[in-house]
Amino acid sequence: MVELLWVVVLAAVLLLVAVKVVPIKRVTVYEYQKGLKYTKGRYAATLNAGQYWILSTFSSIVPVDIRPQFVTIQGQDVLSADGVTLKVSLAAEFQVADPNVAINKNANFQNSLYLTLQMAVREIVGKEKIDTLIENRAGFSSKLTELTSGKATEFGLKLISADIKDIMFPGEMKKAFAQVVKAQKDGQAALEKARGETAALRSLANAARMMDDNPNLLQLRALQALADSGGNTLVLGMPNGSIPLIKGSEKTSVPPRKEPKEED
Repeated sequence: MVELLWVVVLAAVLLLVAVKVVPIKRVTVYEYQKGLKYTKGRYAATLNAGQYWILSTFSSIVPVDIRPQFVTIQGQDVLSADGVTLKVSLAAEFQVADPNVAINKNANFQNSLYLTLQMAVREIVGKEKIDTLIENRAGFSSKLTELTSGKATEFGLKLISADIKDIMFPGEMKKAFAQVVKAQKDGQAALEKARGETAALRSLANAARMMDDNPNLLQLRALQALADSGGNTLVLGMPNGSIPLIKGSEKTSVPPRKEPKEED
């Protein structure tokens, strides 16, 4: 029994000595990370989330964040096809798809993506005129993604989205565009006014035509106007003479017209 106890104690001492002599390290790779394992400075494997024991003398594990990230380009001066200098701002969302390529094949994958986006913006804007850029602003994103997604893959990245944030024009160009917009709105207002006047004239012409075909409509319209108004008594001449019109409590009679007598 005593000998067994000594054996256990000796094993524990040897284990403690081994731990002190041979350093063992525990590394945790979290869910939002990938782990790059290196053995004697050489890339060995890409590890998923979990806990790993390594001999720190020979091996190491470098965690790499694989969550989506953003890169922003602010106020990039770009010359358009018609020779106007624009300031273009854009934002792109990406994530690390291949940690081995992103870390081991690039000195700084964010700077590489930034430069790629910068060159793509220059290429897109340099081939288009200002009017085309403004009208087809929605297509800017698809062109930008098309030009940069392949390069992003070479950097070990996945380009999720890339879109323009703002296009800023020089002060003189802003005034010119404001004048163009104002002229367009004035023209639209004048056109609508002319359409309204034409419709009114057409309606009057139709009414006149109907009255020519039905003369009694004029008298009916006058009676309708009289009923809607709050004025005094109105006397209308009819084909068979005059008739009294009664409105409210007032009554007015019009005597028949007398023919002048002939003198002897």
